Amino acid sequence: MSAPKSRAGSIFQFGIIFLLVYLTTQMSFRYFFPDRYGPEKDISGVIVQMVDKTVKGQHHPIIVVKNRSETDLILEDRCPMPPVDVWKVEGETRTPLITEETALPCTTLLEVKAGESEQIDLGPWKYSLFSAYGNYEVHLPVPEELDEGPVPFSIHEVGVMTQLFRTFITKPLLNGLIFVASLTPGYNLGIAIIILTIIVKLILFMPTQHAMEGQRKMQAVQPKMDAMKAKYKDDPKKMQEETMKLWKEHGVNPMQACLPMLIQFPILIGLFFTIRDGSVLALSEHLLYAPYQNLSWDFGTQFLGMDLTVPNVTVMPILLVVMQFFQMKLSFAHNKKKQGDQGKKKDQKASQQEMQQKMMMYGLPLMIGFFAIQFPAAVSLYWAASTVFAVGQQVFVNRKV
Repeated sequence: MSAPKSRAGSIFQFGIIFLLVYLTTQMSFRYFFPDRYGPEKDISGVIVQMVDKTVKGQHHPIIVVKNRSETDLILEDRCPMPPVDVWKVEGETRTPLITEETALPCTTLLEVKAGESEQIDLGPWKYSLFSAYGNYEVHLPVPEELDEGPVPFSIHEVGVMTQLFRTFITKPLLNGLIFVASLTPGYNLGIAIIILTIIVKLILFMPTQHAMEGQRKMQAVQPKMDAMKAKYKDDPKKMQEETMKLWKEHGVNPMQACLPMLIQFPILIGLFFTIRDGSVLALSEHLLYAPYQNLSWDFGTQFLGMDLTVPNVTVMPILLVVMQFFQMKLSFAHNKKKQGDQGKKKDQKASQQEMQQKMMMYGLPLMIGFFAIQFPAAVSLYWAASTVFAVGQQVFVNRKV
């Protein structure tokens, strides 16, 4: 009877894992992509929404147009002006804004089919219309019976932490990416991303190595920790003393696993945002050093048949799911082998730990795959290069520890 019960338990566990993954993914999409996955208004007509009603300085507004009418919405070509009317709002004063300058070639949204949604990216007018902080309104010219009126939003100055982050992390990384690309044939963004990712991972190799070795040491003494907690559960002071003694005996430093990761985390996050937002240099002028302010070239965004500025939904999501699953499986394999060699029976806590590992092993790769569908392929390429490097480092740690 034990085998059927075990099999049923495994099926139940997998069901719980995928339910949690589904719910977490839906919540993440609703948070990060409210225009596409957020709740719909129960109205018929044309819905005009801001992706973000409070835009950070040096970012640009993006509008979502949802056509909930029964007919296609036809818009006029207004280039070089944007497809929406724009006002700067100061108190009761609304000043219409007009320009003939664009940072990128003006592209026009001419049609929104019935029942569908489209985005209007106002990036081309980032510096000519939206360079000042304050309150704005935009209005999409539509037939009067479909008109919901102007949509307000604001552009505000970023905080001190964001300014420091841009100065010491985002700017150096973006300009480093430009420098690497300047040495590649055709200024290829894909090759530059791979090289820069490897450079950053090599710089972070030692702190990452230190953290991974600390995690392995913690995992190695975990069975003894569990036994000690059960033995001294009614004597917290004795438990603390024995814990310190155990850590000292096995050379375990809890900060070894945490501090190096905290140090490198901002750099990795900065690299992510650099690749996500910096691939279009015309929209990144505020991040460029003086030598790169007037480049005579742009990134070559074609790589292995992919346009790195748009999501790749056929290859990269599947590739990232497989690669991330392999990395997670590899990271848990060493500890599982050591537990098996000890020949100990699984107690309830061990079963809970295994459940958590399964959630990580199956849940994280799926979430990364879902996000790869949404982000530009450049981000997926960065993640793939980073994962390959991480797998090699994990193999090294598993053999060493």
